[in-house]
Amino acid sequence: MDKLNSIADKALSRRNFLAGAGAVAATTAIAGCSNDNVAASSSGYTDADILNFALNLEYLEAEFYLRAATGVGLQASDTTAGSASSYQTVGSVTMGYAAQVAGLTTAQQQILNEIAYEEQEHVRFLRSALGSAAIPRPAIDLSFFGPLAVAAGIYTSVQPAFNPFASFDAFLIGAFIFEDVGVTAYSGAAPLISAAGVAAGYLTAAAGILAVEAYHAGYIRTSITGRGITNSSNTYIAIANQVAALRAMLTVGNSAAPSTTSSVETNLVLPTSTTTPSAIVAADPTNAVGFARTVNQVHHIVYGSPTVGVAKGGFFPSGTNSIFATTTA
Repeated sequence: MDKLNSIADKALSRRNFLAGAGAVAATTAIAGCSNDNVAASSSGYTDADILNFALNLEYLEAEFYLRAATGVGLQASDTTAGSASSYQTVGSVTMGYAAQVAGLTTAQQQILNEIAYEEQEHVRFLRSALGSAAIPRPAIDLSFFGPLAVAAGIYTSVQPAFNPFASFDAFLIGAFIFEDVGVTAYSGAAPLISAAGVAAGYLTAAAGILAVEAYHAGYIRTSITGRGITNSSNTYIAIANQVAALRAMLTVGNSAAPSTTSSVETNLVLPTSTTTPSAIVAADPTNAVGFARTVNQVHHIVYGSPTVGVAKGGFFPSGTNSIFATTTA
């Protein structure tokens, strides 16, 4: 599975991420960002800490999508530590079933190529913005899809483990696990950016990345729902809802920051009228505002544990490279 794929880059779309995510503001942010001018907040973290929190998640997503699209993960040059980072060790990737998804149509392969390219560019974008403060890739465990599926009730321990690389339908479920978390993480972390960081363009750049993640999430959720509509025997809507229920259980508290009326993700179904909330979109059913999750809630999900004080586990067996790595709520 680790065999070098010399045509990996050629298999990916070469569209420039910046062109689709606010090129002027994002480029300004990169040009003006370095470890020397990130602002410290009164809470003891800096804007670099916020960007590095996001970079941990982008490493995970990029490894998943690149291996699904090409069978090969990030290039070594995209995983190393910046000279000023307090983390210097590049973590390994536990593969599990990770491999290029087999049996794809041409259109499906192109979809995987695009998402994989964009997640790869998110890693490069954040690393460039962070400069010498960039964290290295933490240890990542892609075999955790199996235990996560058992915890969600998708499979029992005596059944074959869930493999998101086995087919396009299975890949959609793996992507469903990640994309909603990425969108809500950017939304939840945005208020933590300092006033100086906002002025420097960090918030605008983060909003551009969130928009791309939301496009990904929208495609994934619509595809799962659409496949259930065209094939009544398709079980993947039910599986996605089991994943959503597990995420809500793991987040320990209100996962819908824009609203005080809902803390649980609604089921993935088509609304029956214009007066009923849609769950194709991951939004507060009262105000149709996208969910936001705190750094604690995101860590609970990717660690696969609701325990307060958990510092590692799940997709990050050694924890994230982040000052937020240990959950405090």
